[in-house]
Amino acid sequence: MKNFFKSFFASLLALIVFFGLIFVIFFGIAGALIATDKPEVGSNAVLVIDLMQELREQVAEDPFQVLTGEQQNPDFHTALKLIEHAAEDTSIKGIYLVAKGNANGYGNSDELRNALVKFKNTGKFIYAYGDYITQKAYGLVSVADKIYCHPKGMFEWQGMSVEYVFFKNLIDKLEINPQIFYAGKFKSATEPLRTTEMSPANKIQTSVWLNDIYGDLLKKSAEARNKSSDSLKAYADDYRLMRPADALKYGLIDGVKYDDEFKSLLRSKLKIKEDDKINFVTLANYSKATSLKSSFSKDKIALVVADGDIVYGKGSPDQIGSDDYLLLLRKIRLDKSIKAIVLRVNSPGGSSFASEIIWRELELSKKAGKKVIVSMGNVAASGGYYISCNADKIFAEPNTITGSIGVFSIVPDFSTFFKNKLGITFDRISTSPYADAPSVTRAMTENEKKIIQGEVDNIYQDFLGRVADGRHMKIADVDSIAQGRVWTGARALKIGLVDSIGGLEDAIKFAAKSVDLKEYKLKKYPEPESMIEYFINKYSGEFVSTKMEKELGVEDFQLLKRIKQIKSETGEVKARLPFEFSIR
Repeated sequence: MKNFFKSFFASLLALIVFFGLIFVIFFGIAGALIATDKPEVGSNAVLVIDLMQELREQVAEDPFQVLTGEQQNPDFHTALKLIEHAAEDTSIKGIYLVAKGNANGYGNSDELRNALVKFKNTGKFIYAYGDYITQKAYGLVSVADKIYCHPKGMFEWQGMSVEYVFFKNLIDKLEINPQIFYAGKFKSATEPLRTTEMSPANKIQTSVWLNDIYGDLLKKSAEARNKSSDSLKAYADDYRLMRPADALKYGLIDGVKYDDEFKSLLRSKLKIKEDDKINFVTLANYSKATSLKSSFSKDKIALVVADGDIVYGKGSPDQIGSDDYLLLLRKIRLDKSIKAIVLRVNSPGGSSFASEIIWRELELSKKAGKKVIVSMGNVAASGGYYISCNADKIFAEPNTITGSIGVFSIVPDFSTFFKNKLGITFDRISTSPYADAPSVTRAMTENEKKIIQGEVDNIYQDFLGRVADGRHMKIADVDSIAQGRVWTGARALKIGLVDSIGGLEDAIKFAAKSVDLKEYKLKKYPEPESMIEYFINKYSGEFVSTKMEKELGVEDFQLLKRIKQIKSETGEVKARLPFEFSIR
């Protein structure tokens, strides 16, 4: 009887969950059908771009968002095309940049800023306003005709800093031996597990690329505000800009205004009455209301977005899975209507083997007569550079993070942790000396260490060879700029790792020109998920993550994610950027 009730209630729970899912899906479809009407732009409109909302490389259509009333921004490429379209749209009079912070990476911010410059050059206005304005946001909104800040808000201008998190003391306390192998003196991805601070080599490379990004911020801001870079740097060094009034005093903004005062300025610019409602159109609504030009040509250019960590096998929607991209690229290669491939890379790397699989498919596409053009986004480093290096041409933005040509492997030894912390021990019988290698329940022998290091060195040499072949360089020359070193796009151009400074649109136009296409249809890949796939991938995963984060707290949850990543990297040779870092 006891087992009966267990089975009964388990079945009842399963039915409740099943019908709950059906209920949500049904109302999602119903809501989507209700919301089929296109919003109207109207006249005398102002396009609103909230920089706090990241413009992602890929955006899955959320069929359930209509139920919550949330607005979903278009993907990054579509956003660029919408700004271009708005410049010609007589209904759009100007752009309002919500300038609080900037959720976009530095590479994509370069592209977005360039799109805004082109918009501004048509004679239409760009106004920026924020209750507070961060330094990262200012680098983008400095392009605006007028910049305003709340009088009691905050204006950040204090230089840049990078912070890494180091776990060595933690794993020492836990008595875990990470057993790390790497190739490249600048390959700092394993430093958080083997040191308590940055190595001299890592300090050098980080200082160089951070100062490159900072120098670019100073240069662009100085040009926009008719200042000198030296004076802007002095403001930060002396910490002169603590309040919006200070920013006004030194000419970095045009006024301190309350929100209602800023709206009055906009009404004056639009030549409407003080009590008239301003026709604000969000980027999300403009995307729904606007039909972007699309060619009906049978000739196509494939825009393949590679966004996220590179993983072996089937990846999740926010990863670059080797199985997924092998099939995707093979399908594109066999499609005779597709004449060229633009690979949009936004990845810190990952599995070296998965990177090789993707590299091979791109190489086969080239041999099949298709041009392969790479456009680098915020980051295209390590494995992200591996899959880029054999392209016919590589575009990057000045602040793109790239390079990091190096590899590493981690085989943690948990035996002491298990014994001293958990009271667990292990014993084994093997038929051969290496039958259980590598193992996380015992320390490696010296021979095993030599084997793993040898494999890491071999893969590093393969990586150098791929770059040398793709970039038409000597291996020794590649090695001199490799060693795991990170470069900005601007420096990568000088040392031959990229071909041109430019964005995604530049790459697409070059791809069309390289295959003599005046008319073409741009086809985006990966193609959108079905509604069921979207629901399972997004909502089930988000539910579990949100629940765990609530129970563990933000810091412990992030640590758990990091430990999970380390576990996934055990024994596999990785081509990946350093551990997560944040620029302030």
